[in-house]
Amino acid sequence: MEERQDGEIESSMDETSRRTLGHYEERADAFWEGTRDHDVTQNIEALLACLPEEGRGQRVLDFGCGPGRDLKALSERGALATGLDGCEAFCEMARAHSGCDVWHQDFLALDLPAESFEGVFANASLFHVPTRHLKRVLDALFTTLVPGGVLFSSNPRGNGEEGWNEERYGVYHDLKRWSHWLSGSGFTPLRHYYRPEGRPLAEQNWLASLWGKPKSLASRL
Repeated sequence: MEERQDGEIESSMDETSRRTLGHYEERADAFWEGTRDHDVTQNIEALLACLPEEGRGQRVLDFGCGPGRDLKALSERGALATGLDGCEAFCEMARAHSGCDVWHQDFLALDLPAESFEGVFANASLFHVPTRHLKRVLDALFTTLVPGGVLFSSNPRGNGEEGWNEERYGVYHDLKRWSHWLSGSGFTPLRHYYRPEGRPLAEQNWLASLWGKPKSLASRL
């Protein structure tokens, strides 16, 4: 686990995590009931289509797995799926719902094994990371992917707004800003799209994107 550099950073990390995770801990059951039927098949299939053999037998980390809806779907599609969430209640729910291994880790204090996953599925999770910590989190995800691995992310889009929405911290990136952060951690762009499908762009409030880890250092030069 990465050592904190100073008291200011530690305090900031504790505050953004404590309040956001506290919100989810208190509302875990209601969150599950409100989201369990959400259909993000488009996002799951977008990631799996980028993996060898469409993800069958490939190791996928569901980053911010919540109560386990997508974790179960990934597993049912043949991925060797592992969940990760900072909310302890979600971790317990995800284990019970999916039957998969689930790690309880704060996004701002990750301890991930190097080159251990072919894919990372970050659906509605990375937007909770404050920009001052975002590169370190993305670096950790880059490191945990094998060369040639793929990161999927879906975030509510905006124009760079950042701050508290009641008790949840969020950052609302546009494509240009999000690309800046991902490229800065070594990822290469594969594709992006907006959701929900079939609506005018102004009503597509989610930015989905896929990013590859180069197969070799030479391919990054």
